[in-house]
Amino acid sequence: MKKIKKIIVDRDLCIGAASCVVVAPEVFELDDENKAVILLKNGKKRSEETEKKELQTNLDDETILLAAQSCPTKAIILEDEDGNIIFP
Repeated sequence: MKKIKKIIVDRDLCIGAASCVVVAPEVFELDDENKAVILLKNGKKRSEETEKKELQTNLDDETILLAAQSCPTKAIILEDEDGNIIFP
């Protein structure tokens, strides 16, 4: 597997199943709209394109991939250093 560089949450696809939160609570949580957001180093949260280096944790790629794969609507998009989609 190529290394994950970017993580994106598609809020239109997210249904708030929270499976990503269960698998990787250091990376994802649900916001007030019951949609997944990405947790950043600075304490902020976002769903737009986020570089892995901005995460509040340096969780391994395998766990982040498992969190993305656990999403029933495939709302979490992962990209590698070259901008290629790793998942879905």
